[in-house]
Amino acid sequence: MGFFAKWGEMVLDKKHLRKEIQSRLSKIPKPLYEKKSSQIANHLFHDDGWKNAHTIGMTISRAPEVDTYNIIKKGWEEGKQIVVPKCYPKERKMVFRLIDSFNQLETVYYGLQEPKEEETRAMDMDKIDLLIVPGLGFTSDGSRLGFGGGYYDRYLHDYHGPTLSLAFEEQIVAAIPMEKHDIKIKKIISERGKI
Repeated sequence: MGFFAKWGEMVLDKKHLRKEIQSRLSKIPKPLYEKKSSQIANHLFHDDGWKNAHTIGMTISRAPEVDTYNIIKKGWEEGKQIVVPKCYPKERKMVFRLIDSFNQLETVYYGLQEPKEEETRAMDMDKIDLLIVPGLGFTSDGSRLGFGGGYYDRYLHDYHGPTLSLAFEEQIVAAIPMEKHDIKIKKIISERGKI
């Protein structure tokens, strides 16, 4: 069940939980991080959700998140459309935009990589066949701890397609404090397979 199983219900504060998970992730050596990311990607490529999807939404990863660069490359090789989010902080919303090259990305706040508006086009959410939702922590029943911005929580409120998340075992915890607007993820894939 991962590092926090023994904590049970004791970990109820999201801020504290974020710090604990980030600390745990920071201790993964780079070769192991790359190996685990590759194992997760291979499990994803054998999943029906991936196989059946033509248009896939996902973020551009930043360590220590599961690496999505190789996943995006594989999607392009398989002829899939890859859409990544552009965030609009003033409106507190995001729009997924189609990319076919990493050159169409730019670095924005907090070092995030987002699509350049002038080089990409927006994709309606009902055209996205699979949404790979990022997160910092997860429970085995699909509860998700985000990074604190709330962008995905708002997007998932209106998105009704298949969702999954990619997570290292270190990110799987026993409990996450959920609020009424939080939406569970339908499937989680770790280096050990589907959860």
